[in-house]
Amino acid sequence: MPTESESSVKEIIQKKVREPHLYHVIMLNDDFTTMEFVVDILKTIFHKEDAVAEGLMLSVHRSGRAVVGKYPYDIAVTKVAKAMERAKAEGFPFRMTVEEA
Repeated sequence: MPTESESSVKEIIQKKVREPHLYHVIMLNDDFTTMEFVVDILKTIFHKEDAVAEGLMLSVHRSGRAVVGKYPYDIAVTKVAKAMERAKAEGFPFRMTVEEA
């Protein structure tokens, strides 16, 4: 008969994997940034299809703001930074923000 030190004990460890908190990326309207630039940002940085990008751009234009994506915090902030950097390079006063979903 094996002793306690010789017997193997199996432990069942349950790990709870939590989904990361998600954040909305919100695009804000202004009177100077072109609609074409906004659509391009939505297509290239946020990977939206043409029709979706145009619909979001019109929603921003009409409502003053629109949620253009929902991401974990690091991804949301990175996408906003890329968009803002491109806008600055083009001379647009384009604005975006990140809010907890």
